[in-house]
Amino acid sequence: MSRTSHQELVGPRGTTSLRSRAAPLAEPRRQIAVLQAVNLGDSAHAGNFDETLAHAGHPRLGPTKLEIFQINVGKLCNMTCKHCHVDAGPDRVEEQMNRETAEACMRALDRTKAHTVDITGGAPELNPNFSYLVEESVGRGKHVIDRCNLTVLLLPRFRDLPDWLAERSVEIVASLPHWRRRNTDSQRGEGTFDASIQAIRRLNVAGYGRGDDRKRLTLMVNPVGAFLAGSQTSLEREWKEGLEREHGVCFDRLIALNNMPISRFLEWLDATRNLRSYLELLVRKFNPATVSGLMCRNTLSVSWDGRLFDCDFNQMLELPIVGREGRALNVRDLDRDRLASRRIVTGRHCYGCTAGAGSSCGGSLSGDAAS
Repeated sequence: MSRTSHQELVGPRGTTSLRSRAAPLAEPRRQIAVLQAVNLGDSAHAGNFDETLAHAGHPRLGPTKLEIFQINVGKLCNMTCKHCHVDAGPDRVEEQMNRETAEACMRALDRTKAHTVDITGGAPELNPNFSYLVEESVGRGKHVIDRCNLTVLLLPRFRDLPDWLAERSVEIVASLPHWRRRNTDSQRGEGTFDASIQAIRRLNVAGYGRGDDRKRLTLMVNPVGAFLAGSQTSLEREWKEGLEREHGVCFDRLIALNNMPISRFLEWLDATRNLRSYLELLVRKFNPATVSGLMCRNTLSVSWDGRLFDCDFNQMLELPIVGREGRALNVRDLDRDRLASRRIVTGRHCYGCTAGAGSSCGGSLSGDAAS
């Protein structure tokens, strides 16, 4: 697949990137400092995540068996959404995985027993090495996930992409804030909803969303506001009925994630004076039943430049996995023993994955706990 020019990236805009505005929160250290500065003295353990874990019987959060090899190919995207934890957008053209790093990812994958390769971004399809990563992963017998924003499929060069992905049994996990137009467009930009429905129709024609496990279409929803994700089971039922009835489109399953208080969502929380109340909500709704399924425990996250992280959120906050010498570990010299014995890097943002029913790249972690 050829490279997409900047001029082609004409998707909806909910906002502009922190980086393009030179906003202070464009710097991960600043984000961490803002989170730490919030007074949570009245909350359990004063908002100290490690102390909360220890009280719940997890004094040392470590990895379990590595199952998911997640590759973030970069921050280039045709959209600029208000809640994006990556601060992705059309302007993020420099942070893009090159072929040498993509090949290093495949060599590293061969040194693991991960069964799933999760390709994300930005809009991962825009990376010139996207097809290489898919082909190589499928050829190794891996289950491949494409984390898609839907609207990217309407770019002319991706007209045949749904069929191409279907032929390789790639699961599509597509983000959609709501099954109604108003809520989706308010978060992702005017016109997003209609474009997303058009993209789902194309996927349905290619066989996605019709109950075939080889062509699974998963929709992913984040709340539009400073509250937790609702019941995943109830939401899925509502969404399937609503989208089929009003738009004639279908999908296989829905996963619900809490918004992480970092990047653009952190900026929104701070600007609307919802930051403290949202953090208090996350701490108050900490659910110990979510800890065993946290994605940082069974997932390895690789950045566009090859550095290794416990999860995609830590990646955006520049909290890498470090070696004994204190340097960030790299996919080019993946050390299985070091990874297996590491202590997972945590912070206040981690409450986002453990509140209510919890959040992971695969959805809620403990059924439909009250939110």
